Amino acid sequence: MRWDAQALVQAPGDGAAPAPALLPLAGLVRSVTTPEFAGITFHEVTAKSVLNRVPAGSRMPFEWTVNPYRGCSHACVYCFARKSHTYLDFDSGLDFDSQVVVKVNAAEVLRKELAKPSWKRPQVALGTNTDPYQRAEGRYRLMPGIITALADSGTPLSILTKGTLLSRDIPLLKSAAAQVPVGLGISLAMTNETLSEAIEPGTPGPRARLRLITRLREAGLPCGVMAMPILPWLSDSDEALEALFGSLAAAGATGVSAGALYLKPGTREWFMQWIAAHHPELAGRYRRLYGTGSYASKEYRAWLAAKVRYFKARHGFAHTSGFSHRDLDPRDEEAEYPAGIIPEPRAGHGPAVGPDSAEGAQQALF
Repeated sequence: MRWDAQALVQAPGDGAAPAPALLPLAGLVRSVTTPEFAGITFHEVTAKSVLNRVPAGSRMPFEWTVNPYRGCSHACVYCFARKSHTYLDFDSGLDFDSQVVVKVNAAEVLRKELAKPSWKRPQVALGTNTDPYQRAEGRYRLMPGIITALADSGTPLSILTKGTLLSRDIPLLKSAAAQVPVGLGISLAMTNETLSEAIEPGTPGPRARLRLITRLREAGLPCGVMAMPILPWLSDSDEALEALFGSLAAAGATGVSAGALYLKPGTREWFMQWIAAHHPELAGRYRRLYGTGSYASKEYRAWLAAKVRYFKARHGFAHTSGFSHRDLDPRDEEAEYPAGIIPEPRAGHGPAVGPDSAEGAQQALF
């Protein structure tokens, strides 16, 4: 079906022609539903800026991000970005999965921002908040324009995704890698297809993502893996970790970072509801393990770190960069990106400070 022929969300009380949804979204053009994406509404907006500066003092190994989508149809129960949807007056649960904001002019605006004389070409990270290769990208095709704009401007880029739609852009990424440093990463923390279908129901399954890793490596591109989150009592057994790290090694991953489930506010409530519904026998154990905070206990993280070290060494990842579970400060776990995701610097691509624009200094990662 033609996308433009699908229904626009009706304005309340309006029985006439479809109209844009009455939502407090800056730059809203229209809101669209379609049978192809049952249960999901896409809110198309025109953005004034798409380059977002990461706050000073952040542990992240990059200073700038671009996120062409907000909200994510991958519907990962554990997604750390859920709370960001509340800033748009959506909830962090079902709305995050089903109300997806699309910056339809992202590539055009980005190209203009990158052309500013003040832009010094620091790395730009894609996929830091919501997935740039979620299913809607098949329709909107925002990433080719974004990748091209970054490469043409001489700006290094990195992409982190669960979406196998990335394979569509392998030729483009190979071309971009001839122009600028490019890093690629796949998010994959389990090989159990049944568990994956239950807890990250909108994503391609583990086997499909493993095949994508192999395709990227066969194309001569790097590919690190973020094996996060490891789920207590669900994916942290010796059998589960052996299957995970063995599969990643066989697929050709260039590096792996692993870390325990992180339950920040907004995510915690949604995840605990899921645990109570799907694994009621674990609900009390999770409450005790996480207490009132976002992180598992230090004892659990130390225990998991030892297991991860063993399986990394067993499968040839012991000397790859990017490892998590810092005992003194668990926040460092979030900033550990494995080899292959962060672009390797080349001559002429050193650290730099980007533009001073207020629009560019938006809240991090959004």
